[in-house]
Amino acid sequence: MDIATIIGLALGSALMVLGTISGGLSIMDLIDIPSVLITFGGAAAATIISFPWTSTMGIGAVTKKGFQNPTFDLPNLITTLVSFSEKARREGLLALEDDINELPEEFLKKGIQLVVDGTDPELVRNIMETEIGNTSQRHAYGRAWWDAYAGFAPGFGMLGTLVGLVGMLKNLGGGDASAIGQGMATALITTLYGSLAQNLFAAPLVRKLTRRSEDELVIKQVMVEGTLSIQSGDNPRIVKEKLASFLTPNERAALKDDGD
Repeated sequence: MDIATIIGLALGSALMVLGTISGGLSIMDLIDIPSVLITFGGAAAATIISFPWTSTMGIGAVTKKGFQNPTFDLPNLITTLVSFSEKARREGLLALEDDINELPEEFLKKGIQLVVDGTDPELVRNIMETEIGNTSQRHAYGRAWWDAYAGFAPGFGMLGTLVGLVGMLKNLGGGDASAIGQGMATALITTLYGSLAQNLFAAPLVRKLTRRSEDELVIKQVMVEGTLSIQSGDNPRIVKEKLASFLTPNERAALKDDGD
């Protein structure tokens, strides 16, 4: 699990509870079932309308990525590519065929297989970068569901507030000031729900998914550059230095320590 997502949600929820209690309210004062239905249900309904049903059915898998830690080890990938470069220079590109099935990443398998098959380098780059582009587009389409939800939630919060105000105004003739105050408080809860749905969950989740996508695309770009360097017969040390440019300074130092 991604501890940052869990901590952020827990901290945000705890601070909301603490702020509510410190303000002299109870948690029950902020719970209103009609407001929940209007705000969360309305935003979900509008989002469902905005996308094909297959997107809504797949949103669980997309959301799950925001709560998972990526497991891909970029320094280890670079070490693997450098070792492939060394083997290709010693024994030729065909010698890599036995190692292809041991690679955990299908994208890299495809690239190395194209190299072993003698595919033109420009075509190898075009094929791999086309897949990167399609992956980026697919990721953007997946997180667009939550992006739309984040946009709709505040609007439905305001809609719920208007519904509450209509009910409050209908009861003005009764002359009960306490009832009017209670009605106003209930009406405003939907605005609170809309803001929470957007700012504590949906919008941060979209940013997390965007970062996950960017990290994955960087890894795939490393695979492209490494594959083409292997095909061109670059010196393994040059391959290592080229790919190390994708790493953070700390990762780069650790990679040098492991290799030298």
